[in-house]
Amino acid sequence: MTDLLSFPDHARVWIYGADKIIDANHIAGLHDEIFNFTKSWSSHQLAVKATGGLLHGFFIVFVVDETGNKPGGCSIDGSVQFIRKLGERENVDFLNRQIVYYLDEDKVKCMPLSQLKAAFSNQDVTMDTLFFDTLVQDKINFLKAWLKPLKDSWQNKFL
Repeated sequence: MTDLLSFPDHARVWIYGADKIIDANHIAGLHDEIFNFTKSWSSHQLAVKATGGLLHGFFIVFVVDETGNKPGGCSIDGSVQFIRKLGERENVDFLNRQIVYYLDEDKVKCMPLSQLKAAFSNQDVTMDTLFFDTLVQDKINFLKAWLKPLKDSWQNKFL
């Protein structure tokens, strides 16, 4: 996503997290495939200005400048089908929204949301553990608030 900085701060962001880390041997190829998908993304036969990639071995990120042609229902459905097919091929689930992601000694880890309370009780995570906010919706929040302490995150309400 080398061109991310050229997008306006209000550009729309979609984040899809995998249920397990992607095999290191597949990361570069997947990143290129995702980037190429966003470069050819269209809505109503018009190009969508977008970029994308695979970050931290877990996250597919799409960024769209909606000041031009916005993705419509069919083109968004097409992007979800693209992600579903990648997941099937790689044997990972990018569409499970019941998984949370956090940093543990500078390593990204994930767990089912249903296990967060137990992880907190066992002190595997604390209020200061940095969690990824996969619900950010624009570039400025992606850059400034994608990673935040549990105490400041939406995941906090599940403790």
